[in-house]
Amino acid sequence: MRVYNFCAGPAALPQAVLTEAQRELLSWQGKGMSVMEMSHRGLDFMAIATQAEQDLRDLLHIPENYRVLFLQGGASLQFAQIPMNLLRGKKKADYVLTGMWSAKAATEARRFAEVHVAASDEVYGYRTVPAFDTWELDTQAAYLHYTPNETIHGVEFNYIPEVSVPLVADFSSSLLSEPLDVSRFGLIYAGAQKNIGPAGLVLVIVREDLLGEVVPGTPTMMDYRVAAEQGSMYNTPPTFSWYLAGLVFRWLKHQGGLSAMAAINQRKAEALYGCIDASGGFYQNPVSKTYRSRMNVPFTLMDTSLEKVFLKDAEQQGLVNLAGHRSVGGMRASIYNAVSSEAVNALVGFMRDFQQRMG
Repeated sequence: MRVYNFCAGPAALPQAVLTEAQRELLSWQGKGMSVMEMSHRGLDFMAIATQAEQDLRDLLHIPENYRVLFLQGGASLQFAQIPMNLLRGKKKADYVLTGMWSAKAATEARRFAEVHVAASDEVYGYRTVPAFDTWELDTQAAYLHYTPNETIHGVEFNYIPEVSVPLVADFSSSLLSEPLDVSRFGLIYAGAQKNIGPAGLVLVIVREDLLGEVVPGTPTMMDYRVAAEQGSMYNTPPTFSWYLAGLVFRWLKHQGGLSAMAAINQRKAEALYGCIDASGGFYQNPVSKTYRSRMNVPFTLMDTSLEKVFLKDAEQQGLVNLAGHRSVGGMRASIYNAVSSEAVNALVGFMRDFQQRMG
């Protein structure tokens, strides 16, 4: 029996995708071999790769002057690869800190750039997004980096910042959860293991005019221009992860696209936050209501001594991976695209029952 999986990542995948991959595991489309065994430069895999990119372009309405890269190293490697590629002769970059991942991105960028913190909520424990009119933007910055959704702290922007430099965004935990105007960004990147597919892959969507001027000494593998010119195949790519991501893109299309997913995700988030807010303090979420994440819902119990009991009882009910990140504790329910409304309703029912038994 499959459980309801609320893991932050690697996260739940659509069951329909897993079933299709299972059916094709030994023999993809009757070819007598798995995708994992194909040459990445063979016609069959090239067709898989081309279709995956086209489906992603269709879902996000990606303009023609943007290149889509299927890379390795996860989002964490992008923390370095971005300044290597986007400083473009400048020394400074603006960073907005709203959680652990944006803070890590800034720390890594300091190896290559003078990082200017344009705004930060660190002193308050990352519970909100600093008001845009308080941001201190550096006129000499090469770009501005922010993280639209913070997986650990559960803080999500409800707007796209309007700045005069290329806007760079780590969409690892929210890409494909709703429609997005790609044209407002210089570069978007996202680790796959949330809404895209299995771990081992990172997507980069970059405007063409930002390619081709890397920091001296940048390894060839880290040059976006090389990756773009080689179709993300300068070296052997993570072929099976790429294939599975393509199946997810096709599944999203069958669900009605990103507008349909946004409506479903909003209903799931409202159900879970509604349960927390109606508990009279038994459950608590620390994030400002204006900036609560739709993807990652951290919460605590009024009586922290009940947390281990909560997690144990939840697992017995098939509700797994609800422990909060080790850095903040408590609980966290990640409710990405592949986490069904049925799963969220089951969690809400369990939470209400647990409160009745323990409250």
